[in-house]
Parts: sequence; structure tokens; C-alpha cells
Amino acid sequence: MKTFLDWSAYKDAGMGDAYADIPKTGGNFAKAVAVCINSRQCEAEGKQVMCPSYRVSGNTHFSTGGRVRLLKTALNSELAETALADPTLAEAMDLCVGCKGCKRECEANVDMPLIKAEYLAQRIARDGLSLRSRLFAHTPRWLHQQPWLGKLVAWRNRSPLLAGLGQRFLGLGAEVALPEPAATPFQAPAPPEAVASNAPEIVLWVDTFSRHFEPEIPTAAIEVLQAAGYRIHIAAPAEGVADAERPLCCGRTYLAQGMVEQARTEVSRLADSLLPHVQAGRAVIGLEASCVLGLRDDAQALGLGETVAVVAKNVLLLEEFLARESTAKRLNLPLQALPAGETLIHGHCHQKAVGAMKAMRRVLKLIPGHQFEMIEAGCCGMAGTFGIEAEHSAMAGTMAEQALLPALRANPQARVVANGFSCRHQMRAHGDTRAQHLALLLREAL
Repeated sequence: MKTFLDWSAYKDAGMGDAYADIPKTGGNFAKAVAVCINSRQCEAEGKQVMCPSYRVSGNTHFSTGGRVRLLKTALNSELAETALADPTLAEAMDLCVGCKGCKRECEANVDMPLIKAEYLAQRIARDGLSLRSRLFAHTPRWLHQQPWLGKLVAWRNRSPLLAGLGQRFLGLGAEVALPEPAATPFQAPAPPEAVASNAPEIVLWVDTFSRHFEPEIPTAAIEVLQAAGYRIHIAAPAEGVADAERPLCCGRTYLAQGMVEQARTEVSRLADSLLPHVQAGRAVIGLEASCVLGLRDDAQALGLGETVAVVAKNVLLLEEFLARESTAKRLNLPLQALPAGETLIHGHCHQKAVGAMKAMRRVLKLIPGHQFEMIEAGCCGMAGTFGIEAEHSAMAGTMAEQALLPALRANPQARVVANGFSCRHQMRAHGDTRAQHLALLLREAL
């Protein structure tokens, strides 16, 4: 069985009794599946993230362990590549929202989202790629090359006829508004005239979603970091990098659809462009958790070598960087009290997966007299494109109603911070427009 991702990190799995049930087909990929020890922690009650589709359905096929059992059955088949097309397995994998809760919360650290990426790549090789998947995967390209499509999205959101056609021909849920690109994408501002010669240098990596949908976020991040005394470089394609006129991208949209080779191309462009900054000792700061985690975690399975590993170790979320600087007593960020009122904080699943919520708390405490509360909720349900897909939008809404939306309704006057692009969109899709990125809150407190 040919695999598309690099599973060599699991080559030594299977050395003990816990891994005695390794499927006979799939090599190291099969070992990655078999690290599950069937403890069923993924089916336990509690405040854990995993597994969102199981938590709203009660169907054990939709838990991490349930998917493992179905995958093992397929990989033990005489015709494994055919068995991977089993409808029960297909449904279970389809309903994995890629939250990464299992990678953090499971005792065996089963990485089901990465396993799903391989599963999707296998499906593409067997069945080809749908038009909808192509549309989603190529989002960074069409945003850059065909910006007129953004106007089409706006028209679709205001036209029941166009929404109905989108559902019929593309499978886009007619009742869910699509995120609309900003009229003007992010443009790097001119550097300030007066910057201390000894100012520490950092790099701001502006992701596709911040650049094209909410450019006010990187603009605010720049103002905050400049107020703290940093000299900021905006990450851009390095000289000689392929497709150099196009902004950098982490490849998340491609990997989410199983397009491994295209994801590999994007990560290679990104890593090659960031490496000189890392070699110069500059920290790289990202704004979107799914993009940062994609580089730090999933990209390591693309087989691109040491460059990606070196760069990934030096990429931090904005809140992680500020918390690190504060802990080291290097942060001089002049913040003042905000207007009276509480702030509700919703953590993106990937923020939780990298342990960044502790950093969020530390940074929020830097605002004098700031009262905030973490919303105890799992996945919001939007999960990239999951919540706008016609066959998934109802389940996505149910996920949001488990804890997130009730918490918002219970405190209608509070400010809301959500650093995840898809999380903010899910709230807006359900009528709550308060959610903003941490960078905007910090700018308000300058």
C-alpha cells in the first residue's frame, strides 16, 4: 500500500504488547493507527475536546477509538485499498472535524486528523477530487488570483436563489452564510520612522485568513508589537521561492482536503522563506492557531526535511510570544484598563491542542483590572469548512449548542475574544457578531 504522508515517526511503534494488533497492510501508517490502546478515554464524559462528532451523536464509530477499529478492519482486509472505501468507515472519517483533541488528550496521542489526511489522499487516488474540495483547497489561490469571487460570495449570502444553487451543485449549506473576503486585503504598513537601533526584531507571519478576510487583525497585531518596542518584519516569499508573487500559505486548506502534494509545495515555500529569519535569531509570530499548528505538527509528516523542523520550532502564536516575553521580564507593553465589563474567551481547538490557553490567560492578565472568563466548551462545530457543508451544517450547529452558544446567550453584554477564524465565523453564522481576535482587544487597551 502506497502512503502519501511520511509516517516514519512511527517506525519503532509495535515493540511492546500494547501494539500487538498492528494491521498487516499499511506499514508505518498502520502503526500510527495501532498506537490506540482501546482505553475508550475518547468516549468518556467530561470537559475534554475529543471527540466532537461522538459527543453530539453517541455513535461509537465517531470516537477516535471507533475510527481506529474501523481502520484496522480495513487495513487487515485482503484488499485494503478497496476496504478503505467501506461506507461505514467513510462516514466515520468524514465526521472527524480535525480538532486535534485526540493528539493532546488521548493517552496514546492518536493523531486522527493526520490519519484522516492520509485517508483522504487514498480516496483521491481511488476516486478523484470533488469540485467542492477543489474550491475549498484552492482558497488561498483564488483569493489572490480571482478576487472577484469574493463579490460572488457576498451576492450568494444575500440571494436565496444563489444559496440554493450553491447547495445543489457544490454542497454548500444554503442556510449558512459563507465568510466574505474584505474589500481590501492586508497591506503591510510603512515601518515607523523612529525605532530604537537596539529594538528586538521579530517576524509577523500573516496567514491567508487574516490577510484576506480580517486584515484588521494583523494591522492591530503590528500596532501592539510596535507599542511594545519591537522592530517588525512581515513574512514574504524569499527570493527564488516558487510562485513568489503570491503570499505565503501554510498549506492547511490543501491538507484538509487530502491534497498532500499541494500542501507540500506550500509548506516548502513557507519554510524556505522563514528560514533566513530564524537563522537571524528572530521569532516568527502567527495569528491563526490552525496555521501555526499546521506548521509545527502536520507539516512534519510531509517529508520535507530539517528546514521545516527548524522553522517550526521558532514559530509562536501571538499570545505565546507575548506570554514568553512577559515571563522573561522583557515585555514592555503599555496597557490601560478597558471599559467596564467582562470578556468571554473561547479557545480554538488547535489553541488547546498546543497548550496555548495558558498563554492566553497570562496575556489577558496584563490588562489592568481586566475581568475575563474562559468558556468551557469543546469544538464550535465550524471546524474549517465542516460547518458550511450541507451534509454537516446541522451537526455543526449541535456542536455549537453544547456549550458555546448557551454561554454567549447567558452573557449578552460581555466582550468576546476568539482567536480562531472558523470559531468567529460560527458565532456570526448564529447571529452573534461580538467575537474578535486577541490582537484587537490588546490594541483597544493600549
